[in-house]
Amino acid sequence: MPFSLSTSWNAFRHSSGEEMLFEILSLGFTEVELGFNLTREMVDGVKKASEKHGFRVSSVHNYCPVPEGMERGKALPDCHSMSSTDRQERAAAVKFAKRSIDTAAELNAEAVVLHCGRVEIKDRTREMIALRLKGEEENALLAQTRKEFIRERKNAAGVFFSNALRSLEELDAYASRRGIKLGIENRFYYREIPSFEETGEIFRRFAGSSLCFWYDSGHGRIIENLGLAAAGAFMARYSFFLGGLHLHNVKDFQDHLPPSADGEIDFRSMAAEIRECPLRVIEAHAPASGESVSESLSFLERITHA
Repeated sequence: MPFSLSTSWNAFRHSSGEEMLFEILSLGFTEVELGFNLTREMVDGVKKASEKHGFRVSSVHNYCPVPEGMERGKALPDCHSMSSTDRQERAAAVKFAKRSIDTAAELNAEAVVLHCGRVEIKDRTREMIALRLKGEEENALLAQTRKEFIRERKNAAGVFFSNALRSLEELDAYASRRGIKLGIENRFYYREIPSFEETGEIFRRFAGSSLCFWYDSGHGRIIENLGLAAAGAFMARYSFFLGGLHLHNVKDFQDHLPPSADGEIDFRSMAAEIRECPLRVIEAHAPASGESVSESLSFLERITHA
């Protein structure tokens, strides 16, 4: 199974879907994941180019294309929250996620990657990172901040998690009819949904559905480094539900670095899981060079014997 590259790496350098794709293909990739900051015109360009040149769109990241009336730079995967207590916002989140599912079906992609909203409290993830970067791995202030953050999230999560489940019910029905998998991605910010525990609840409720676990290596590592999940916990607990991977490295809490032997993540220890996973996406971001991205592809192919 080939590796894909997310268009999040080069999308903002282009206004043409065809040019964006040709840059990716020049690095040795034969598959791409469409990111969340593409216009309708860019998506149409991708479709036209894929039909002409025969490359594959493996997956689509919600929202794709960008929601109507929103600038590309502001069209983040959480710009409409699936967990919102505002009925209109949640309806918009579901509406535009269905459009992403339509995009995936049009392009013969297998999956749509979802962010499932957030608990509307002050996020303290960056505050915890700042404490860790001061030097000590653990100290009283960091431990106290973590304890407070976990408590605040737990106390407020109920209605937001319920709304996220409600949104997923509607999207599961829609995706199932279209033959598209929905990838539930583990998140970078701890206030976002799902947490480690909520991930398990989602797969208990949606057993046998279109939903699968989409493991993001960088997000997982950072949450573990902050003591918000045990080391290796996500893959140990949820690999049974694994449907896709976002592969990127981490160094000093900076994520979306190209996978390599450097950095904090030991991709060799994940080689078996990477090899068996049906959808493997390198999710490097700018300013990673084309050379480093191409080298990351060679590295992953080498350790998985692809």
